[in-house]
Amino acid sequence: MPPVRIGTRASALALTQTGHVADALARLGGFDVETVRVRTDGDRLTGSLTSLGGTGVFVTALREALLDGRCDVAVHSLKDLPTADPVGLTLGAVPPREDPRDALCARDGLTLATLPPGARVGTGSPRRAAQLLAARPDLDVVDIRGNVDTRLGRVAPGDLDAVVLARAGLARLGRLDAVT
Repeated sequence: MPPVRIGTRASALALTQTGHVADALARLGGFDVETVRVRTDGDRLTGSLTSLGGTGVFVTALREALLDGRCDVAVHSLKDLPTADPVGLTLGAVPPREDPRDALCARDGLTLATLPPGARVGTGSPRRAAQLLAARPDLDVVDIRGNVDTRLGRVAPGDLDAVVLARAGLARLGRLDAVT
């Protein structure tokens, strides 16, 4: 029996999440699995996600890989999927959810309340930007992109005072130590 091919992005977080799903599929199904790395527009193109079209820039290539037979299943964060099911595909499973909260990762152990006036806080999420400004209108919210390590690297001594990331991703990568 050929292995089940699991399509995924190649970021550390995507590969970690895919590894959890691959292990569960192999254990429950009794078959071998193979990871197929798929490069998406969101991985190749620069600029803000809004300028790239927002929803779907990280999943279109995965959908195409499923539909053209390069992989049998795909793993991706549910929060990034378009709400409408694409023709010919079905959302087959949702693994147990991690803690869904956002997490502030700031220099010097600062919290949202103790960030100095005008602090530069990075996020790639319009929702998080709006929430930050609702809580602290004085902040300079900076649109950023990149993987978890790239974003954390922009905090002191980088060009940002803090970044806001998904706590779930930090937990999966063993980086909860960065949360302030």
